[in-house]
Amino acid sequence: MTGKFLLYIVSTILVIWAMDSIDINKIFKKNKIMQARLFYFFLGISFIYLVTNFMWDLFTSLKFF
Repeated sequence: MTGKFLLYIVSTILVIWAMDSIDINKIFKKNKIMQARLFYFFLGISFIYLVTNFMWDLFTSLKFF
């Protein structure tokens, strides 16, 4: 399970770095700050989960871990 934990850390860093390039002010309506932050948070958690599980399945199928 240590390998998957390390993948979660790596994918968290990568997802935060990638999502930093999105200008969420242009996507959401004015004065909807809390809703935009909550959506951004859930989107980030979803991306972290998907990236980690994809990499874990890829590495286990290739017998890296």
